[in-house]
Amino acid sequence: MNVLTKPEVIGTIEELRSRLADAQKRIECERAERGEAGGPPRIVLVPTMGALHAGHLTLVRRARSIGDIVVVSIFVNPLQFGVGEDLGSYPRTLEADVAALAEEGVPFVFAPTSQVIYPDGAASTRVTAGAVGSLFEGAARPGHFDGMLTVVAKLFNIVGPDVAVFGQKDAQQVFLVERMLADLNFRPAIEVVPIVREDGGLALSSRNLALEPVQRAAARALSAGLEAAASVAAQGAQVALQAAHARIDAQPLVKLDYLVVVDPQTFLPVGDEHHGPARMLVAALVGHTRLIDNVALDLP
Repeated sequence: MNVLTKPEVIGTIEELRSRLADAQKRIECERAERGEAGGPPRIVLVPTMGALHAGHLTLVRRARSIGDIVVVSIFVNPLQFGVGEDLGSYPRTLEADVAALAEEGVPFVFAPTSQVIYPDGAASTRVTAGAVGSLFEGAARPGHFDGMLTVVAKLFNIVGPDVAVFGQKDAQQVFLVERMLADLNFRPAIEVVPIVREDGGLALSSRNLALEPVQRAAARALSAGLEAAASVAAQGAQVALQAAHARIDAQPLVKLDYLVVVDPQTFLPVGDEHHGPARMLVAALVGHTRLIDNVALDLP
């Protein structure tokens, strides 16, 4: 892909809204000159915390294919990090991120500071994730999903997108965002892009940068376990779990946190009576790096 004009990096809410309004008017005028019909130009938001990799860029390409104006937000949200988590060491690579987004033809990067998003400090009013928000990743990272939903809600209100694009790797996040939209009648539609994987199967993640070579090789046991589970899902959830455990538990460098099969409609663990679509979730520590992954299952 040819390198296009460098994205506008915008740090304030007022400027972003002004530039988006200008862009919409320009597109409407260009369409009118060509005699084209159609609704208002569609704004598509790709929310990120930066340190962009090929998985993020897949989201960006999907955004460009379905919208007229793409906004990529880059904001390391402090509300998503608990005590002892890696907020201070989380990779911040804005210059490299903007260069990568230039190659993808992204016109706008919204890169606010914490003071812009939370001008009075940590927000007193927050969106709560409910009972599902305290399970799985929420159990390991208390308050994480409340912080995630709060900043996503703010980004929706700031940007006003018609569509927001998320990655399937963060399956619990996707479920909670979709439920928030339904519960609170938010405007945007949600587009979910399949997981992007490295050669060998490891799901792409910004945290993969922290893995040493031997740890990266060990981490492939997670995707191998999920693949094994999917191959025997027709025999039921318990057989699928056994197959996944056999692959993952055999790797001593992988410290399993949870391995569970959930109902995609409720995100609660399935019982023996569950039939049809399901999703297996896994989380583990490899060294000091926490990794997650998931796969769709079809249970008999």
